[in-house]
Amino acid sequence: QVQLVESGGGLVQPGGSLRLSCAASRIIFSIKTMGWYRQAPGKQRELVAAITSGGTINYSDSVKGRFTISRDNAKNTVYLQMNSLKPEDTAVYYCRVSTTPYDYWGRGTQVTVSS
Repeated sequence: QVQLVESGGGLVQPGGSLRLSCAASRIIFSIKTMGWYRQAPGKQRELVAAITSGGTINYSDSVKGRFTISRDNAKNTVYLQMNSLKPEDTAVYYCRVSTTPYDYWGRGTQVTVSS
């Protein structure tokens, strides 16, 4: 069965950095897009960043200039480097992998930015 495993979340001070990783395994269809979403309590899940197999990248306006998404297609792994973290970045971060015809979601990793 498909498995997406996120890692790298945790507690960090404002202005600090974290690096999230998502490794996808047992995916039988070609991956078109890999991305990161986040959901804070009481808020709708939102796109943070996504990258296509061809290297096209899309960022949420709220993270542009602070976050960097990258992927290793050979390893089916996507990364999110998060710098200059703010308290409003606090959320559960979910990895998403898009194929045709299916989308897959990780179970999420908690990121908490607090003093």
